[in-house]
Amino acid sequence: MQPDPTVLIDMVNTRMPFGKYQGTLICDIPVSYLEWMHSKGFPPGKLGMLLASVFEMKTNGLDKLLRAIKEKHGKSMR
Repeated sequence: MQPDPTVLIDMVNTRMPFGKYQGTLICDIPVSYLEWMHSKGFPPGKLGMLLASVFEMKTNGLDKLLRAIKEKHGKSMR
């Protein structure tokens, strides 16, 4: 089964809808906050899946990949 590339694109274009980092792109949320959310449990649904995926990528040293995806597929804020 192939991974869905749209998930990676969603990580760099979706903003956190609530909490301390409301309005922040999911990919830009600090690892410390993602660790806290991981310990409490990620929210259900797509948002939780995106947060958990970014957490896994950041804790496994794949920040560079997220930055590259953001540069190529991120929505401009102009």
